[in-house]
Amino acid sequence: MSKTINRIVKLLDTLNLSARQFDLSIGTGNGYTLRMQKNNASVGSDVIERIIKQYPQVNLVWLITGKGDMFTSQPEKKSIRSKAEIEAYINERINQKLSEEKKALLDEILKEIDDLDNKS
Repeated sequence: MSKTINRIVKLLDTLNLSARQFDLSIGTGNGYTLRMQKNNASVGSDVIERIIKQYPQVNLVWLITGKGDMFTSQPEKKSIRSKAEIEAYINERINQKLSEEKKALLDEILKEIDDLDNKS
């Protein structure tokens, strides 16, 4: 009979998640899933609860017993961003902010020049 940890590993494969990503997403310690798999250990109810809370589309009956479908509905594809995508987004936001600040500074300088011209 297959254990819950084996179904969790199958779930990770289906969701295209690494064990580390999964551990972080459910708030367990880094290496939890791989350690449980290596030891063929039982998964506690607190971890099962975290899984269902984070991945509500997972069929609880399947997770615990292996009966039925893996999902109660279509699995949601978790969007995992690469480091390069995050850096590109940050750079875009910084450039946008700098552009706004440059425009505001230019408007301020032009107003000061206009005020000086009007005083002359």
